[in-house]
Amino acid sequence: MVDYTRRPSAPPAAPAGGVSLSKVTLTKGAPSVSLTKGHGAGGQMRVNLNWESGRRGLFSKGSAVDLDLGCLWETADGRKGVVQALGNAFGALDRPPYVLLDGDDRSGARSGGENLVVNLDHLDAIRRVLVFAYIYEGAPDWAAANGVVTLYPQGAAPIEVRLDEHAAGARSCAIALLTNSGGALTVQREIRYLRGVQRDLDSAYGWGLDWTSGRK
Repeated sequence: MVDYTRRPSAPPAAPAGGVSLSKVTLTKGAPSVSLTKGHGAGGQMRVNLNWESGRRGLFSKGSAVDLDLGCLWETADGRKGVVQALGNAFGALDRPPYVLLDGDDRSGARSGGENLVVNLDHLDAIRRVLVFAYIYEGAPDWAAANGVVTLYPQGAAPIEVRLDEHAAGARSCAIALLTNSGGALTVQREIRYLRGVQRDLDSAYGWGLDWTSGRK
Protein backbone atom coordinates (compact mmCIF):
# COMPACT_ATOMS: atom_id res chain seq x y z
CA MET A 1 0.00 0.00 0.00
CA VAL A 2 1.29 3.44 -0.88
CA ASP A 3 0.81 5.98 1.90
CA TYR A 4 0.70 9.60 0.78
CA THR A 5 1.14 10.81 4.34
CA ARG A 6 4.56 9.12 4.78
CA ARG A 7 7.46 11.48 4.46
CA PRO A 8 9.45 10.77 1.28
CA SER A 9 13.11 9.78 1.65
CA ALA A 10 14.11 12.43 -0.91
CA PRO A 11 12.53 15.75 -1.87
CA PRO A 12 9.70 15.19 -4.36
CA ALA A 13 10.23 16.33 -7.92
CA ALA A 14 7.02 18.34 -8.05
CA PRO A 15 5.95 19.09 -4.48
CA ALA A 16 2.47 20.29 -3.66
CA GLY A 17 1.93 20.43 0.07
CA GLY A 18 4.64 17.80 0.55
CA VAL A 19 2.98 15.36 -1.90
CA SER A 20 4.68 14.14 -5.06
CA LEU A 21 2.35 14.46 -8.04
CA SER A 22 4.17 11.79 -9.99
CA LYS A 23 1.82 9.12 -11.31
CA VAL A 24 1.22 6.07 -9.10
CA THR A 25 0.67 2.77 -10.91
CA LEU A 26 -1.10 0.06 -8.94
CA THR A 27 0.30 -3.41 -9.58
CA LYS A 28 0.06 -6.89 -8.09
CA GLY A 29 3.02 -6.05 -5.89
CA ALA A 30 1.66 -2.65 -4.81
CA PRO A 31 -2.10 -3.01 -5.27
CA SER A 32 -3.50 -0.21 -3.13
CA VAL A 33 -3.12 3.41 -2.18
CA SER A 34 -4.61 5.38 0.72
CA LEU A 35 -5.92 8.91 0.21
CA THR A 36 -6.48 11.10 3.23
CA LYS A 37 -8.12 14.46 3.85
CA GLY A 38 -6.12 17.14 2.06
CA HIS A 39 -4.25 14.47 0.13
CA GLY A 40 -6.79 13.22 -2.39
CA ALA A 41 -9.79 12.32 -0.22
CA GLY A 42 -11.79 15.46 -1.02
CA GLY A 43 -13.22 17.38 -3.93
CA GLN A 44 -14.20 15.74 -7.19
CA MET A 45 -12.10 12.82 -8.37
CA ARG A 46 -12.30 11.94 -12.07
CA VAL A 47 -11.98 8.30 -13.09
CA ASN A 48 -11.06 8.03 -16.77
CA LEU A 49 -11.22 4.94 -18.97
CA ASN A 50 -9.25 5.14 -22.18
CA TRP A 51 -8.07 2.62 -24.67
CA GLU A 52 -6.11 2.48 -27.87
CA SER A 53 -6.99 5.01 -30.57
CA GLY A 54 -8.28 3.58 -33.82
CA ARG A 55 -10.53 1.32 -31.83
CA ARG A 56 -12.42 0.11 -34.87
CA GLY A 57 -10.75 -2.97 -36.22
CA LEU A 58 -9.19 -3.93 -32.91
CA PHE A 59 -11.71 -6.65 -32.47
CA SER A 60 -12.64 -9.67 -34.54
CA LYS A 61 -13.99 -9.16 -38.06
CA GLY A 62 -13.00 -5.50 -37.87
CA SER A 63 -16.10 -4.55 -35.90
CA ALA A 64 -16.20 -1.61 -33.54
CA VAL A 65 -16.41 -2.24 -29.84
CA ASP A 66 -18.60 -0.44 -27.35
CA LEU A 67 -16.48 -0.45 -24.20
CA ASP A 68 -18.33 1.08 -21.27
CA LEU A 69 -17.28 2.38 -17.86
CA GLY A 70 -19.50 2.03 -14.81
CA CYS A 71 -19.54 1.35 -11.09
CA LEU A 72 -21.43 -0.39 -8.37
CA TRP A 73 -21.96 1.88 -5.38
CA GLU A 74 -23.00 1.57 -1.75
CA THR A 75 -23.63 4.42 0.65
CA ALA A 76 -22.98 4.43 4.38
CA ASP A 77 -26.72 4.10 5.08
CA GLY A 78 -26.94 0.90 3.03
CA ARG A 79 -28.35 2.16 -0.25
CA LYS A 80 -26.88 0.41 -3.31
CA GLY A 81 -27.05 0.75 -7.06
CA VAL A 82 -25.19 1.00 -10.33
CA VAL A 83 -23.96 3.94 -12.43
CA GLN A 84 -23.74 3.08 -16.13
CA ALA A 85 -25.00 4.14 -19.54
CA LEU A 86 -27.21 1.07 -19.80
CA GLY A 87 -30.59 2.05 -18.41
CA ASN A 88 -29.57 5.73 -18.37
CA ALA A 89 -28.30 5.31 -14.81
CA PHE A 90 -25.87 8.23 -15.04
CA GLY A 91 -25.91 9.02 -11.30
CA ALA A 92 -25.59 12.41 -9.56
CA LEU A 93 -22.94 14.40 -7.71
CA ASP A 94 -25.10 16.32 -5.22
CA ARG A 95 -27.09 13.35 -3.91
CA PRO A 96 -26.55 9.60 -3.65
CA PRO A 97 -24.64 7.95 -5.20
CA TYR A 98 -22.37 11.07 -5.43
CA VAL A 99 -20.98 9.53 -8.61
CA LEU A 100 -21.70 10.81 -12.13
CA LEU A 101 -20.99 9.24 -15.53
CA ASP A 102 -20.27 12.00 -18.05
CA GLY A 103 -21.72 10.25 -21.10
CA ASP A 104 -21.67 7.21 -23.31
CA ASP A 105 -19.01 7.01 -26.00
CA ARG A 106 -20.77 4.53 -28.28
CA SER A 107 -18.55 5.15 -31.31
CA GLY A 108 -15.19 4.84 -29.59
CA ALA A 109 -14.15 8.06 -31.33
CA ARG A 110 -13.98 10.39 -28.32
CA SER A 111 -10.31 10.95 -27.46
CA GLY A 112 -11.08 11.57 -23.79
CA GLY A 113 -12.67 8.17 -23.33
CA GLU A 114 -15.34 7.79 -20.67
CA ASN A 115 -15.30 9.38 -17.23
CA LEU A 116 -16.84 8.85 -13.84
CA VAL A 117 -16.66 11.70 -11.32
CA VAL A 118 -16.79 10.85 -7.60
CA ASN A 119 -17.74 13.68 -5.24
CA LEU A 120 -15.42 13.02 -2.29
CA ASP A 121 -16.78 16.05 -0.43
CA HIS A 122 -19.44 13.51 0.57
CA LEU A 123 -16.93 10.78 1.47
CA ASP A 124 -18.62 10.27 4.84
CA ALA A 125 -21.74 9.13 2.98
CA ILE A 126 -19.89 6.71 0.70
CA ARG A 127 -19.08 3.16 1.84
CA ARG A 128 -17.62 1.64 -1.34
CA VAL A 129 -17.51 2.05 -5.10
CA LEU A 130 -16.48 -0.74 -7.49
CA VAL A 131 -15.26 0.68 -10.81
CA PHE A 132 -15.73 -1.71 -13.72
CA ALA A 133 -15.68 -1.82 -17.51
CA TYR A 134 -17.65 -4.07 -19.80
CA ILE A 135 -17.95 -4.74 -23.49
CA TYR A 136 -21.50 -3.92 -24.53
CA GLU A 137 -20.96 -4.78 -28.19
CA GLY A 138 -18.08 -6.39 -30.04
CA ALA A 139 -16.05 -9.53 -29.55
CA PRO A 140 -14.10 -9.49 -26.27
CA ASP A 141 -10.41 -8.84 -26.84
CA TRP A 142 -9.10 -6.86 -23.90
CA ALA A 143 -5.48 -7.36 -24.94
CA ALA A 144 -6.04 -5.52 -28.21
CA ALA A 145 -7.87 -2.66 -26.50
CA ASN A 146 -4.95 -2.07 -24.10
CA GLY A 147 -7.22 -0.21 -21.75
CA VAL A 148 -6.11 1.92 -18.82
CA VAL A 149 -8.05 3.58 -16.02
CA THR A 150 -6.60 6.67 -14.38
CA LEU A 151 -7.97 8.25 -11.23
CA TYR A 152 -7.29 11.96 -10.70
CA PRO A 153 -7.65 12.79 -6.97
CA GLN A 154 -7.33 16.44 -5.98
CA GLY A 155 -4.08 17.21 -4.16
CA ALA A 156 -2.52 13.82 -4.86
CA ALA A 157 -0.83 12.03 -7.72
CA PRO A 158 -2.87 10.41 -10.51
CA ILE A 159 -3.42 6.70 -9.91
CA GLU A 160 -3.16 4.36 -12.89
CA VAL A 161 -4.61 0.87 -13.19
CA ARG A 162 -3.86 -0.99 -16.41
CA LEU A 163 -6.33 -3.56 -17.74
CA ASP A 164 -3.77 -6.32 -18.19
CA GLU A 165 -3.63 -10.00 -17.23
CA HIS A 166 -6.35 -10.69 -19.80
CA ALA A 167 -8.83 -13.56 -19.72
CA ALA A 168 -10.11 -14.96 -23.01
CA GLY A 169 -13.83 -14.53 -23.54
CA ALA A 170 -14.39 -12.23 -20.57
CA ARG A 171 -16.95 -9.47 -21.11
CA SER A 172 -16.40 -7.47 -17.94
CA CYS A 173 -13.57 -6.45 -15.68
CA ALA A 174 -13.64 -5.23 -12.09
CA ILE A 175 -10.92 -2.57 -12.11
CA ALA A 176 -10.68 -0.83 -8.74
CA LEU A 177 -12.49 -0.89 -5.42
CA LEU A 178 -12.78 2.42 -3.57
CA THR A 179 -13.50 1.98 0.13
CA ASN A 180 -14.11 4.53 2.86
CA SER A 181 -11.74 3.45 5.62
CA GLY A 182 -12.60 5.61 8.60
CA GLY A 183 -12.50 8.88 6.68
CA ALA A 184 -9.65 7.89 4.36
CA LEU A 185 -10.22 6.47 0.90
CA THR A 186 -8.48 3.24 -0.05
CA VAL A 187 -8.11 2.55 -3.78
CA GLN A 188 -7.55 -1.16 -4.37
CA ARG A 189 -6.51 -2.59 -7.73
CA GLU A 190 -8.78 -5.48 -8.70
CA ILE A 191 -8.32 -6.43 -12.42
CA ARG A 192 -10.71 -9.34 -12.14
CA TYR A 193 -12.15 -10.50 -15.44
CA LEU A 194 -15.53 -12.23 -15.65
CA ARG A 195 -17.32 -13.88 -18.54
CA GLY A 196 -20.61 -12.33 -17.47
CA VAL A 197 -21.52 -8.68 -16.94
CA GLN A 198 -23.10 -6.62 -14.18
CA ARG A 199 -25.06 -9.39 -12.50
CA ASP A 200 -21.90 -11.48 -12.27
CA LEU A 201 -19.86 -8.58 -10.86
CA ASP A 202 -22.59 -8.10 -8.27
CA SER A 203 -22.40 -11.77 -7.29
CA ALA A 204 -18.61 -11.80 -7.15
CA TYR A 205 -18.51 -8.83 -4.78
CA GLY A 206 -21.68 -9.56 -2.78
CA TRP A 207 -23.57 -6.40 -3.71
CA GLY A 208 -27.06 -7.93 -3.64
CA LEU A 209 -28.91 -5.95 -6.34
CA ASP A 210 -31.86 -7.22 -8.40
CA TRP A 211 -31.12 -7.23 -12.14
CA THR A 212 -33.24 -7.27 -15.29
CA SER A 213 -32.08 -7.44 -18.90
CA GLY A 214 -31.83 -4.17 -20.80
CA ARG A 215 -30.41 -2.48 -23.89
CA LYS A 216 -29.10 0.98 -24.71
